Amino acid sequence: MNDDDQRPEPGPDRPDAPLGDGSGDGSADGPADGPADGPTEAGPDDTEPTQPLGFARPTEPPAPSWVPPTTQPPPLQWSPFPPPGTQPLPPGPAQHVAPRGRVPGWIWPLIATVALVVGVVGGVAGGVAYDQLTDDDTPGTVSSGLSGVDTVSVPPLADDNGSVAAVAQALLPSTVQISAEFNGQKGGATGSGFVLDRQGHVITNNHVVADAASDDGPIEIVDQDGNRYEATIVGRSPVYDLAVLYAEGAKGLKPAALGASQALRVGEGVVAFGSPLGLSSTVTAGIVSALHRPVTTGDSGDDSSYINAVQTDAAINPGNSGGPLVNLRGEVVGVNSAIATTGGTADGESGNIGVGFAIPIEQVRTTADQILRTGEARYPVIGAKVQTGQDDGKGAEIDEVVADTPAEKSGLEKGDVVTAVDGERVTDGIALIVAIRSHQPGETLEFTVDRAGEEQTLTITLGSEVG
Repeated sequence: MNDDDQRPEPGPDRPDAPLGDGSGDGSADGPADGPADGPTEAGPDDTEPTQPLGFARPTEPPAPSWVPPTTQPPPLQWSPFPPPGTQPLPPGPAQHVAPRGRVPGWIWPLIATVALVVGVVGGVAGGVAYDQLTDDDTPGTVSSGLSGVDTVSVPPLADDNGSVAAVAQALLPSTVQISAEFNGQKGGATGSGFVLDRQGHVITNNHVVADAASDDGPIEIVDQDGNRYEATIVGRSPVYDLAVLYAEGAKGLKPAALGASQALRVGEGVVAFGSPLGLSSTVTAGIVSALHRPVTTGDSGDDSSYINAVQTDAAINPGNSGGPLVNLRGEVVGVNSAIATTGGTADGESGNIGVGFAIPIEQVRTTADQILRTGEARYPVIGAKVQTGQDDGKGAEIDEVVADTPAEKSGLEKGDVVTAVDGERVTDGIALIVAIRSHQPGETLEFTVDRAGEEQTLTITLGSEVG
């Protein structure tokens, strides 16, 4: 394990998080410690020690074994409960496709600390014509977004289906493994993804391909049969931990049906697909454990993401990042992104304990549509910084209001405590960030504020930033 692979150790409680000031990543959707003219990203101070599911390096072919691979990269840092802190799910150990039954050996000594880690090893065809690329420099963009590609919205299975096997049969052809460069090594990180449409677009987590994107490294998509397709990044959103890939050769792959996480009920059955520890086409089943769970993921302010997550007990491990979470009708309802864990290996890698988190499919639709149109995604901001280290459940205290922003124009002031957004209770800074990021730029929201013991109502129209 190289020194430059280490993540910074968690420090004291982080002070503030920007609610969006029109610059950088500040938008009530990420901790901010930066100056008033532009909120900075969340630091480790308000997060409890955590680890990503691990970036791995290619190793010499392991001897035949019946246990999973061992070399795992250093852990990332996560935010504390509540809500669970998170980080982009870093790519997991890279593995080459091997005959079934051959898996590299590994050791998982238990760690006595609770940490949140990211999991990585990582409509009906409507006959709409596929739009021409809008920019020669951005392969895969489509001028009309999702409406210009052939997605699937009809569930492949009946409403009364209760068979996980049927779900697996329907979705495995639409699930792919992502192999991306990491630290200059081709295939040094692997994750998961699913086929979005019949035009060669694939959805995955941003953190799976972030390192490859930084130096234009190679990315490959591997389908259920082991076929490999060279892929490029159409666009990515560190804020929502999502990325859209494009592979010319993957146009023949079967698109997954897109559902609605808003229709989920706690206790409902779900199935997770992906490549945990490099084991492609893996299927695990569980239930929806909770909905609207505020979760933050990211090992640094620059790539922190905040999501209103679907919580599940379906097993999610390193390498599952970017894979689909599916209901029993065979519809994708979320993108697997992070897990909580109490154990790990000597190298800091951790495994599933039945607490996993997925990005709601509604956010995936919105972000994918933006990326397909322009190659970039936007997120809402209000132009204020919020404290994120408090967990007394009384609300989110505003630490600073940036000049000439939606927050200032609405009358929001430093010291105000936001207790609700559009009638939904806000318990702390991260909950406020997630609440704002659950909406879209241009929307007008009602903020309930406690100012020196007096309740006030403010109306704020959300601004936007690229991220």
